[in-house]
Amino acid sequence: MLQRYLHTLIQQGRLTVRINPGKTYAFGNSIPDRPDLDVAIWINSPWTAFKIGFHPYLYFGEAVMEADLIVEKGSLWNLMELIGLNLQNAPDRGWLSRLLHGIKRFLPAHSLNASRANVAHHYDLSEKLYRLFLDEDMQYSCAYFQSPQASLEEAQIAKKDHIADKLYLSPGQSVLDIGCGWGGMALHLAKQAGVNVTGVTLSTEQLAVAEQRALAPSVNARVRFELCDYREVSGLFDRIVSVGMFEHVGLAGFDGYFQTVADRLKEDGVALIHTIGRRGKTGGRSAWLNKFIFPGGYIPSLSEITDSVEKSGLFITDIEPLRLHYAETLRHWRARFLAHREEIAALYDERFCRMWEFYLCWCELGFRYGDLMVFQVQLAKRLDTLPITRDYMMPQASARVAEEAASETLKGFARAGQAIRQGEAG
Repeated sequence: MLQRYLHTLIQQGRLTVRINPGKTYAFGNSIPDRPDLDVAIWINSPWTAFKIGFHPYLYFGEAVMEADLIVEKGSLWNLMELIGLNLQNAPDRGWLSRLLHGIKRFLPAHSLNASRANVAHHYDLSEKLYRLFLDEDMQYSCAYFQSPQASLEEAQIAKKDHIADKLYLSPGQSVLDIGCGWGGMALHLAKQAGVNVTGVTLSTEQLAVAEQRALAPSVNARVRFELCDYREVSGLFDRIVSVGMFEHVGLAGFDGYFQTVADRLKEDGVALIHTIGRRGKTGGRSAWLNKFIFPGGYIPSLSEITDSVEKSGLFITDIEPLRLHYAETLRHWRARFLAHREEIAALYDERFCRMWEFYLCWCELGFRYGDLMVFQVQLAKRLDTLPITRDYMMPQASARVAEEAASETLKGFARAGQAIRQGEAG
């Protein structure tokens, strides 16, 4: 089954598969100027090979985690990129996948207890782990790369500034940060715009860090953090921001989420939702990611978002897709993770390191070669709350300059990616 799957999938580049005890298969053809796409792997048994062929979206990752699949030539990222370049050849997941997806909307939304358990599974890991691969502000979401040369720190600051611009803030306004993480966004908005921010999270580990950071004299009176579900928040706010949290709501909870946003906004309020999204209506969950990394997670299509927004009565005032930005963010995280691998193994173990390297590579593959991107969706209760042009979102440059720069930026990302791949191959 695996042989048939790979024969269909691998058309560009070469993959050699050695299955214990002694069978070897080769798929595709070498590309002379891409030696990094000549990859060889070892699989420990025919049974493991069968499982991967039967359900690659689950058992491929499990095999890597358990060292039942080992990359013998190249790196794990080389293997992922080989797969990514051939994704268009992947066999269709078929009618069963579409049927299961159709059922999901009718399942109950995550309960408060289930939401807390899902968050704890991932976000209550050691703070030290996250400090080893995130930027200094511990932004665990897509950065905004205004140029290919930008550092991770610069790109994360640019992301926060970009979101602040879209929120159209004024000093003294009240802001609700849904899924505030370690507090970086809330602190940034309070410092830069003089607003009063309430951040809510379900992670006890994140709350402890955020509360400590909020003791700084420059923000102490304007920022507070609470351990609670967004559905438990009361009161009205001028602005609502939510970055990297909507992915955890689950398809059945979309309507309730946007209704809560509408209920918590004042009449002249504005919200900015920053979420991972995808092209297409099926396949919003990865079996491996759902089991080992983000239980209960679901990646929305844009149509699924807009359908629920319309039911809430909110106006969609702007949508911006961030293409390739998360691929670049993940590349930086992966490099930092690998640079600190020994320290992370000491915190946990080698199995954990294999799991997380696979997670970072798998996600980068999805954003660089698959259907994933980030949507920034701006919402308002009234049509006249915000300016009717987008210039206020780009205070440092006119829209014309930004347009002219966009083409060169994309070309720069392509050149940088090629150089990186060649460097990793060497």
